[in-house]
Amino acid sequence: MEVTEKKQRRLFEDDNKPAVVAVRDAQYIAFAPYIFQASILLRDKGILSYVDNTRTNGCTIEEVTANVNMPYYGVRILMEAGLGIGLLVRRDGKYFLSKTGHVFINHPMARINTDFMRDVCYDGAKDLEASIMQGKPVGLRHLGPWDTIYQGLSILPEPAKTSWFAFDHYYSDQAFPEILPLVFERNPKKILDIGANTGKWATACLNYNSEVQMGLVDLQIQLDVAKKNLEAAGLADRATFHPHNILDNSLKLPEGYDVMFMSQFLDCFADREIVGILKKCYEALPENGSVFINETFWDCQRFDGSAFSLQMSSLYFTTMANGNSQMYDSQVYIKLIGETGFKIVRQVDNIGLSHTILELKK
Repeated sequence: MEVTEKKQRRLFEDDNKPAVVAVRDAQYIAFAPYIFQASILLRDKGILSYVDNTRTNGCTIEEVTANVNMPYYGVRILMEAGLGIGLLVRRDGKYFLSKTGHVFINHPMARINTDFMRDVCYDGAKDLEASIMQGKPVGLRHLGPWDTIYQGLSILPEPAKTSWFAFDHYYSDQAFPEILPLVFERNPKKILDIGANTGKWATACLNYNSEVQMGLVDLQIQLDVAKKNLEAAGLADRATFHPHNILDNSLKLPEGYDVMFMSQFLDCFADREIVGILKKCYEALPENGSVFINETFWDCQRFDGSAFSLQMSSLYFTTMANGNSQMYDSQVYIKLIGETGFKIVRQVDNIGLSHTILELKK
């Protein structure tokens, strides 16, 4: 197997945290719901932005109250909470934005992750235990009546819909420029996009290569959105739409495609379902074809923070998405691939923000 970039270090092996830090971190866990809600109010009520605008001069609680739509009492308890949370610092009675506070309000990843947790996941988080025990997304009841979130993506209530797609596209879209040369390395003529969603990857391929033909596989409700987007981009004439429930083993994937591509798709399924999907790919893929899998493996991350975000995102899959999938440890994933008849011929880590590309062949 070709691995073009090694992981820089092993994650989560050491436990050398000082006891005082361990005690503090335990309190962060205990008060996590209030930490989250207070941080959002500090952001959305403009308190952090006002403090940020004072730069090195700092500001008082009274000055903030005069410039935001909130009573003095509310501003005071939130700003004091912001000190403990780490969003603010105080010197000589004046408040200043901390480095964490600056990232929290200015970095797009922090905003997108926060909105996703608030609008999609927060209400359903209390159903984590029930979701684990029942093997289904019990928390999804807060958004709609579907068995899985994928059945309702195009009709999610706002602001959940906007936050879900912003979260999904932020990570995958940034990886596409690095992935396209890998996929088109041997000049494929036909690519099957499995789990096409809104057609973002298909659009990227059609714009990247003027001759490639794209097949899009997904539930009909998602293909309707993808088709509309490709038509608007003037690219639909090189696209074929294949309505398909990937978990229905009586249905076969369309044949005749040089490459099959799945971006952040297989992580939406349980272990045995991943094996079944890959076996369907194996049956439909020509002998010299390739399957490219774009995934975010938590153990392949460069930084603890990235791995942590992925591990927490697994809980979204449990409570809100389908109740049985996750952001995988790559070693679990590779063992599953070993059951399908495929071999991994290439692994490229550290693509985009957090992605890994696996290329499979028969």
